[in-house]
This record gives sequence, structure tokens and C-alpha cells, in this order.
Amino acid sequence: MAQTAYRLEIDPSLGPCPVLPALVWAEGIQPPRPTQAPPPFLVEILAEVAAHGEGVISDERRRRVRGMLRHGKYQPSGRGRPASEFLLRAALAGTFPLVNGPVDVNNAVSLASGLPGSIFDAEKTGPRLRLRRGASEESYVFNPSGQTIALRDLLVVCRLVDGQWSPCGNPVKDAMATKVNEAARSIVAVLYAPAGEPLEAVAGWAARYAALLSSHCGARAVGSEVIHV
Repeated sequence: MAQTAYRLEIDPSLGPCPVLPALVWAEGIQPPRPTQAPPPFLVEILAEVAAHGEGVISDERRRRVRGMLRHGKYQPSGRGRPASEFLLRAALAGTFPLVNGPVDVNNAVSLASGLPGSIFDAEKTGPRLRLRRGASEESYVFNPSGQTIALRDLLVVCRLVDGQWSPCGNPVKDAMATKVNEAARSIVAVLYAPAGEPLEAVAGWAARYAALLSSHCGARAVGSEVIHV
């Protein structure tokens, strides 16, 4: 069976592009059951955080990631901080979230790299995604309680819905509509690095992400690509 061709397009309006995104995908994963205990790769990363505290991610990296999100009306502070910062705080507090295999991989790579990531059920998004900024009235539900996030000026990943690009993820919170649950068999993810990051470093994190989807989630086929314009 031929592997699906996954694509992440950079919208022409997103210029100059503030992000060097990596696209990661996996097909034929095992059913993502709820996680009962941290897997070994996450235990290792959490031990690094415990040993080095906030210094595990440099102030410069956090500053650059926030700068990547800062645009127009959107300010990456408070509840609008990048997901990587929430994960670091949770790790330091001993409350790091355990969800399921693919989401745990996403969160572990994000914590280790200091780069926020989005992860989707590829059957819900389709193989073609687009990165742009959120429009003034756009929002989506991000949790089972029905809470919404306003997307104006925020970097958003979009899927095609009835021929229109509809936001489904961003570096802060992803949409409920495309989240990974036990029915997922294919995964597509985006790792957000600030423009100007070394290409080799971003490619390395994306490759590690794909390798964990293979080893931890049993994917039959994985891949990754850094999108640079």
C-alpha cells in the first residue's frame, strides 16, 4: 500500500514567515489507549527537567518562541503562552499530562526541545494542511468542556473543510475536532520552530518525533520534513 503524501503549505499572506515548521506523520499506529504510566522516553526527559529546572530550556529559546507568536493583537502571555511553556511548568510541578501514545510523544518532544507542537488525527484533517494567521472572528473549541480560543493574529494550522481552510491547531491549543483518540490510525503533526533556528536542529527534533511514533506507537510507516521557504 502506497504511503499518503502529506503536505504543509505556507499561506502566501504569511510573510515574512516567522516560523520554520516541521511536518511529521505516521500511519498504521496501534490504537491509542489512555496512558497509565510515563513511558521510558518521557521518564528520561522528566528526569532532565527535575535536574536542571527551568534552565533545561534556555531563556533565549523561550524568548524566540514567544516572538514567533507575537503579532498584531496576539500576545503570547498568560493563557496565551506557547504549549511548550505550559508543559515545562507542568513537569516542574509534577503534574505532566499523560494522555495516549501519540499525544505523549508530541508532549515529550515539545518539552525536550522547547518547541510547541500540534498533533492531529490525519483521517480528520486530511493529508493537506496550511499555515496562516487566524482571522479576526475565528475561534474553535479546544476541550471537552466547550471552551474556545480566539485565533485572531495567531499562527494557525488549517485543514480543508468543504473547500475552505478551517483552523484546527496552533502553538497554544489544538481543536477538539481533530484531536487524537482511540479510533486514530494515522497521525499528522506540526512542530513550530522560530524562523532562523538551525535547519539541522529542527530536522533532528522532527526525526526524533517520527522515530518515537514508530517505536512507541507501533506505526508501520513514518516520515518528517522541515518546511522552509
